[in-house]
Amino acid sequence: MPRSFERLLKPFPPEEPQAPPGGLMPFLWACTRGSRRYIALLALLSASVSIYEAWLFAFLGQVVDFLSAWKAGDPVSTQERTMLWGIGLVLVASIGLVALRTMVQHQVLAINLPLRLRWNFHRLMLRQSLSFFANEFAGRVTTKVMQTALAVREVLLTFSEIVLGIGVYLLAIIALAGGFDMRLMLPFIGWVVLYGAAMLYFVPRLGKVGKEQADARSSMTGRVTDAYSNITTVKLFSHTRREAHFARAAMEGFRETGYRQMRLVSQFEIVNQALVVALILAAGGYALQLWHTGEIGTGAVAAVTAMALRVNSMSHWIMWQMATLFENIGTVQDGIATFTQAAKVQDRPGAKDLQITQGEVVFDRVSFNYNGERQVLDGLNLTVKPGERIGLVGRSGAGKSTLVNLLLRFYDVDSGQIRIDGQNIAHVTQDSLRNAIGMVTQDTSLLHRSIRDNIAYGRPDATDADIRAAAKHAQANGFIEQLNDPHGRTGYDTQVGERGVKLSGGQRQRIAIARVMLKNAPILLLDEATSALDSEVEIAIQESLNEIMEGKTVIAIAHRLSTIAAMDRLIVMDHGHIIEQGSHAELLSRNGTYARLWRHQSGGFLGQEDDEQAVPQPVAKYHRSA
Repeated sequence: MPRSFERLLKPFPPEEPQAPPGGLMPFLWACTRGSRRYIALLALLSASVSIYEAWLFAFLGQVVDFLSAWKAGDPVSTQERTMLWGIGLVLVASIGLVALRTMVQHQVLAINLPLRLRWNFHRLMLRQSLSFFANEFAGRVTTKVMQTALAVREVLLTFSEIVLGIGVYLLAIIALAGGFDMRLMLPFIGWVVLYGAAMLYFVPRLGKVGKEQADARSSMTGRVTDAYSNITTVKLFSHTRREAHFARAAMEGFRETGYRQMRLVSQFEIVNQALVVALILAAGGYALQLWHTGEIGTGAVAAVTAMALRVNSMSHWIMWQMATLFENIGTVQDGIATFTQAAKVQDRPGAKDLQITQGEVVFDRVSFNYNGERQVLDGLNLTVKPGERIGLVGRSGAGKSTLVNLLLRFYDVDSGQIRIDGQNIAHVTQDSLRNAIGMVTQDTSLLHRSIRDNIAYGRPDATDADIRAAAKHAQANGFIEQLNDPHGRTGYDTQVGERGVKLSGGQRQRIAIARVMLKNAPILLLDEATSALDSEVEIAIQESLNEIMEGKTVIAIAHRLSTIAAMDRLIVMDHGHIIEQGSHAELLSRNGTYARLWRHQSGGFLGQEDDEQAVPQPVAKYHRSA
């Protein structure tokens, strides 16, 4: 039976999630999509169980009155027998009621609801623009994905159990006390009013400090994760103590919010204890007085005293639950700021897939600046013909990488258009655009998965033979076969570590090149693609790159000019403008910016003179038959 309940709520809905609205209640309402009927059922069952538990006190009073009037040996009357049978049936039926409630709470919602939210939150974050992650710690975002989902679940379940269940429970107790004598309602009503006033004072303050604590926790986790993610840099600069103190500063901030929270909790608990002692004295004492005057029976005294004692234990539980509730509300509010952000780069409604027919790339009067702070491109025009190979040259900050990022639509242009085969890339889906482009970057980052998975990332349906062939063309097969990890995996099954930390820079770059070779996209982008390789391996890989560049539109960025001098056309950029373009020989003959850059390089390296008229020849093409 539990498994049938576990299948009622799907933890991984296929529908693409929409960015939730801002504001606590709209956000929570959006989070309940798909699970509302089960949450409503849980609330109804919690209220029913509360009524049942309150009824037990009436049952206690009836039993006490029955025992007070009944003498040993006397026969049980029909009325009394009916009462006892009724009580027995209600007690047995409660098993089914509690079983149904716990199945809904623990089998349907407890695991599936937070998993569903994490799945949706994670997909929302994956759709975020690159600029979003440039301004956030990865660990901080991860923490929010994980803890906000749990906090939403706890808020919803606590609300169902406390606000609805306990609310019904207290109303039932007050009604039952009034059933014995209307005056017995007064101590309970007084306690509810004073307890409510205490919560109105403490709970919002607990909620505020809970939100601050959630933010402090995210910051603390982000700083710790950042140190682990960049452990090589930390070790290289001998900054383990500095990183420890950097994390400690966030931990101290978290400590201060924790202290403030615990002070409020201690004050609330003291006030709560004073209120329940007053309730026990008032309710029990008043009941005894009424019994002494003969206005109520023994059963009423027993029931009312038991109710007051039950409220005593329950009030402490409510206090902690309410404190936890508002701590979770603070966590949810902290997550709202992250999950309600719409991605800056989005597909237009009805966007179609990009159709590549030739591979022509056109930058038409493209202007772009980063957050209005710095104009990077200003009315740039550039046409890359189908199958043409161009090299982008220029000093750092000239706009080369920005041009590539805009073509990949990591950012949207401020004005102008970028077209591929006549299609404005702003009007096609981002996935289809990036599927048509292969790129090798200078800073190669691999996923913490196997070598095989990393290469196949370029084409997930590739066969093992395809993967090995791509690795051989990238001169990677030799070192891959020698790899192993602590879990006994070898070769292509070896796990590479976070960001590929187990591999050298050259090895990571060869894996990245193999990945792009396997993808075999019609447009190829190279950003210092061979910068981390030694000369011998670079020459061998360049042969393979020349082969895969055949028939493709290629845009290459290089600071080492010798690596791109053999391109069909070189584009020299400065301050977001194209200032020169032509072949290597043509640009040298003009004696302009490119010629000056070339004079300061010899074989592509800075600080040496070289014959500026020496034109590097294209590397011999790689032949499969070789």
